[in-house]
Amino acid sequence: MRTPSDRLDRRTVLQGLGAVGLGWAGAAQALDQPRGPVVLTLSGQLRKPNDGRNAHFDMAMLERLPQTSFSTRTPWYAQARKFTGPLLREVLAAAGAHGSLLRAVALNDYWVELPIDDAARHDVVVARLLDDKPMAVRDKGPLFMVYPFDAQPELRNPVYYSRSAWQLRTIEVR
Repeated sequence: MRTPSDRLDRRTVLQGLGAVGLGWAGAAQALDQPRGPVVLTLSGQLRKPNDGRNAHFDMAMLERLPQTSFSTRTPWYAQARKFTGPLLREVLAAAGAHGSLLRAVALNDYWVELPIDDAARHDVVVARLLDDKPMAVRDKGPLFMVYPFDAQPELRNPVYYSRSAWQLRTIEVR
């Protein structure tokens, strides 16, 4: 039986996001090198970079992470859409990310900031599929960081809408 003293405190979970704190089994493994075109780069406070100080992912690496799907309504589409990809916390864990803030940068250099604990509290997805199909750049792809807005009423507000990022290319961990 676990006691309260056996649990990790919030700071430990956030600092070790995924490595031990979230219990992701793959977190202890070294991050592979991308074999295809790089579609996502993590920079900043990383314990497991695969290229100097950065962690580069190709689409195949993202596909190998556990996948999550959900359908949700968003301000950007008339109907609910299905998003599929790894959870943001899985991507962060794969690179050994630790810090308190994330800056998500799009292909056009647009950026948004979000607290790293959003990745632990919400099932934020780095979507690589929209309605089971790869996303073209003109359709907000190839990656779209999106919250499951319909899963929790508190997510259906401008704060969380503004933390989503389409055409995602970089996540800076601060």
